[in-house]
Amino acid sequence: MRKEVPAANGTRLKEIMSVLKKHGIARGVTPEKLRLILEDLGPTYIKLGQIMSMHSDVLPKRYCEELMRLRSDVSPMPFAQVKEVIEMAYSCPLTEVFQEMDETPLGSASIAQVHKAVLESGEKVVVKVQRQGIYGTMSRDIGLLHRAVRFLPPVNMKGLVDLDLVLDELWNVAQEEMNFLNEASNMEEFGKLNRDVAFVDVPVLYREYTTGQVLVMEYIDGFGIDEKEKLLENGYDLDEAGAKLADNYIKQIMEDGFFHADPHPGNVKVRDGKIIWIDMGMMGRLSARDKELIARAVQGVAENDVGEILESVMALGEFKEKPDQSRLYADIGNLLTKYGTTDIGKIDIARIMEDLMEVMKDNKIIMPHGLTMLARGMSHMEGVLADISPKINMVEVASARMAGSLLSWENWKKELKSGGISIYRSIHKALDIPALAADLLRGFLKGQNRINLDVHATEDLSEMLTRLIKKLVMGFLVTALLISSSILCTTDMKPKIWGIPALGAFGYLLALGLAVWIFLSHIHSRKK
Repeated sequence: MRKEVPAANGTRLKEIMSVLKKHGIARGVTPEKLRLILEDLGPTYIKLGQIMSMHSDVLPKRYCEELMRLRSDVSPMPFAQVKEVIEMAYSCPLTEVFQEMDETPLGSASIAQVHKAVLESGEKVVVKVQRQGIYGTMSRDIGLLHRAVRFLPPVNMKGLVDLDLVLDELWNVAQEEMNFLNEASNMEEFGKLNRDVAFVDVPVLYREYTTGQVLVMEYIDGFGIDEKEKLLENGYDLDEAGAKLADNYIKQIMEDGFFHADPHPGNVKVRDGKIIWIDMGMMGRLSARDKELIARAVQGVAENDVGEILESVMALGEFKEKPDQSRLYADIGNLLTKYGTTDIGKIDIARIMEDLMEVMKDNKIIMPHGLTMLARGMSHMEGVLADISPKINMVEVASARMAGSLLSWENWKKELKSGGISIYRSIHKALDIPALAADLLRGFLKGQNRINLDVHATEDLSEMLTRLIKKLVMGFLVTALLISSSILCTTDMKPKIWGIPALGAFGYLLALGLAVWIFLSHIHSRKK
């Protein structure tokens, strides 16, 4: 028996199709049109769009930039629903946990909203409350989007691949963000990694009051990192604040491998001389290998070493299929040469990463998800620094931090250990070279070994070689005709023309015609 589609799903699907029709999706999807569609579809789609903006490995750069503009503030849910969610999570009346709670939210986003409150013990806190029924709503909408994709006409959106796979990944990311226990763990891990940084802090987490739907943390009453006038009025140096912010963000990336993936001004506060990072629902991770390769790439930029950057980028990516090496090397070489001639103080590392993403995408190379999140985070960070302290350059900060780490004893021990292992392996392999060479020569002498060459040539070189081979073949043909005709002329073969065998005369004429054609084609090719 056929399973019936629930009425609510059918109604929502009609709404989705109506919005798509309203924006004329059949005529294509521009970046702005995609953003407007998501905003019209409501909070869950706004969140999906915000997650999609981090996928520069899937969407072209201009689409990601437009989706970053998606409004984060949406209509707040009624306080009665807020109270219901809290009491269901705690299994007790709200008044048993909080002395008071402001009914007007400090902010309302697509997945949750935050309210200022006071605990029974007297501490001022912020309570992050998940929207009622948001999990079921997003689950339903993702399912409906899977169905809607089947009805969409082909859309010319470079870089888009399997939309069903993209939706599945977006849903996985959304599920992680909807579980506030993940955010609580992120806060604890971030706090431990930055415990020894004097000018960085995170809000105190009240773990005993935190559940999957409710997160309680310290209320931060400082200033936003972009509130320049207030910072100056309270004695802060904007250049110092910018330098410390950039240095800490580089530390998160290059040392910790655990960084804030959404460092927009609303998520960075300044209080009591410290930078306070908040909202850690979206964090990026880099493996030790990724960190090392990124560090090498940054060092290559600082030293104008195109080869170093090229090798690092090649090692970071995974190939969907066998690449066109000549095109890939040309694309990366041209891009990095352009930046390699730029003064280090003027390099925009976020722009470099975005451009590299485009090159990787054009060459069908998959980049690590952490790297795509890093590209988005760096873009936000560059924007913040350009606003509060334009003098600060991320590449210079990264180079200074790398120089400091190179002088540390721990780094020297690591390098010495790595170098010692490499020397040992090299010596061990070198001992096998005579035996391997003997086996190789023995195989060639017996005809058992073959050499396979994969030669790549430019189009100009290929065309030149083709013309050369054609001319050689025609030259051999002319020579063969002349020799064969001359042999025929020594015989008494009949019929004869001009006293020589007719077949020989015809061969001479054909050879002359080919020789003239070769000469004229050579003259024509030199004029091009």
